[in-house]
Amino acid sequence: QVQVAESGGGLMQAGGSLRLSCAASGSILSANTMGWYRQAPENERELVASLVRDGSTSYADSVKGRFTISRDNAKNAVYLQMNSLKSEDTAVYYCNVVLFGYNTWGQGTQVTVSS
Repeated sequence: QVQVAESGGGLMQAGGSLRLSCAASGSILSANTMGWYRQAPENERELVASLVRDGSTSYADSVKGRFTISRDNAKNAVYLQMNSLKSEDTAVYYCNVVLFGYNTWGQGTQVTVSS
């Protein structure tokens, strides 16, 4: 079963950009779905962006036009480019990969946006 680990979080001022990375321990070429979720304190975990095997993407309304999900099969990695950050984007961001029936989560990376 592949494992994933997020990186790239940190503290950023509103209006700034961050790129989150999700490194997989094995090939993600056959992954059915890859996604980024986030969970703010006292909130439920929510889907931010997803990328399915055919290349189509979807985004939460709150991040459309600001965030972009992408993958690099050669590096076994999934990325989330976050631009025009807002204070409400503050959360722990999690990578999720669905591969061969296994639903794998990373430990999360904290993103804090100061206004």
